[in-house]
Amino acid sequence: QVQLVESGGGLVQPGGSLRLSCATSGRIFSLLAMGWYRQAPGKQRELVAEITNAGVTNYAATVKGRFTISRDNAKSTVYLQMNSLKAEDTAVYYCNIKTIVGLAKYDYWGQGTQVTVSS
Repeated sequence: QVQLVESGGGLVQPGGSLRLSCATSGRIFSLLAMGWYRQAPGKQRELVAEITNAGVTNYAATVKGRFTISRDNAKSTVYLQMNSLKAEDTAVYYCNIKTIVGLAKYDYWGQGTQVTVSS
């Protein structure tokens, strides 16, 4: 069974930084991508950043230049370095991995970690 466990959320002042981590466990076949999504109160969940199995990264326009996604394959962990945080970055952040088995694609999610940007 695939499990994702996020850590690193918290309260930070505007302009500050946080680093989120997502440790994965279980057997993962044919990984397509690992990524981070976020959901603010009253809003839909949205993609923040993604890194494909080939190492190609993709960022939401609102975070490009401020956030950096990376992964450590040896530790089966994906990270999100968040700099120059703004109040509008406040949300629950979810780790996500996408896999494929045959023609079927699967999404796995972590439990979420709260990020609050406030003075």
